[in-house]
Amino acid sequence: MYPAKMQFRMPPEWAAHSRTFIEWPVRASMCWPDNYDELCRGYAHAARAVARFEPVTMLVNPEDLNQAARLCGPEVELAEIPHNDSWARDNGPTFVISNSGQIAGINWRFNAWGGRYLPCDMDDAVPPRLLEREQIQTFNAPIVLEGGSVHVDGEGSLLTTQECLLNPNRNPGMTREEITDVLKQYMGIETVIWLNRGLDGDETDGHIDNAACFVRPGVVLLQVCNDPNDPNYEITRENLGIMQKAVDARGRKLEIVQIPQPFPEYYMGKRLTLSYINFYFVNGGIILPLFGGQSRETDEIARQTFKDLFPGRKLVTIDGMPLVKEGGNIHCITQQMPLAGSLARSPAGQPTATS
Repeated sequence: MYPAKMQFRMPPEWAAHSRTFIEWPVRASMCWPDNYDELCRGYAHAARAVARFEPVTMLVNPEDLNQAARLCGPEVELAEIPHNDSWARDNGPTFVISNSGQIAGINWRFNAWGGRYLPCDMDDAVPPRLLEREQIQTFNAPIVLEGGSVHVDGEGSLLTTQECLLNPNRNPGMTREEITDVLKQYMGIETVIWLNRGLDGDETDGHIDNAACFVRPGVVLLQVCNDPNDPNYEITRENLGIMQKAVDARGRKLEIVQIPQPFPEYYMGKRLTLSYINFYFVNGGIILPLFGGQSRETDEIARQTFKDLFPGRKLVTIDGMPLVKEGGNIHCITQQMPLAGSLARSPAGQPTATS
């Protein structure tokens, strides 16, 4: 039986968490292995920031246990679960919660972003191993899907991009309608709002968690580009137009909060996917990546925007540059598990039950 038929649904990310899962970096999978030590420090800093608000479990390969323990400290729990790469948002389970408060996990198929970074056999095995460790019911889904490609409002609406979910390197031969049906059956949603593309240069084929997200029901945060010479100008203007016409599962027109993109940055000749949308909700707080340098002005705009959007949450900022060099940020490296028994409808701007 499908999760939705059993009254399970994916709660919004601002609902109460019982803990956060992160995966320790793996040098062999990195785009830039020489940056391994910098990346590990970045992951440890992010994990300790999250641990100020809620429990954190770091999944670690056996050979990295000592290093992870040394950098993360005693406030971060370590769990020995093998993995190929360190993006828990994408290769980890998606947690759902029932009307009675029971937690379960969806085990999506994982093929390393369309076969881009192989091997991925251990990554594909992370969800069942983790869910077995936590003694949580597992639903095995029939499609390839990464957690960073979807965002929900907790009231039946899901935001995603055609560039990713309809990419033939994920689920060849499946139509938009067929994929929509699977999302409804497994995530308990009713309406999918489809953007066409994600940000320029995003190696994930347009994950939504760099482009736009719900911040509360009926309200979307959208990163925009104001430079007509930047490829993101056309992309983000198109996204804005689509969302201005969209209606969510409750029949509401969306309120859209626009935030300017950081200044374009390149590393080794490759554009980095800098995004303020790649932040992370924690219990009673927000972890926001900032980028410094030529982005100092947009960093300050982002800081103020988040303070205005979430007056009931403590804002903590981290240096986003060590993580983004490898292609993602704080949202990409984290996976929240909801609190069993929580209502999962707590207002986005307010502290949650476990604050």
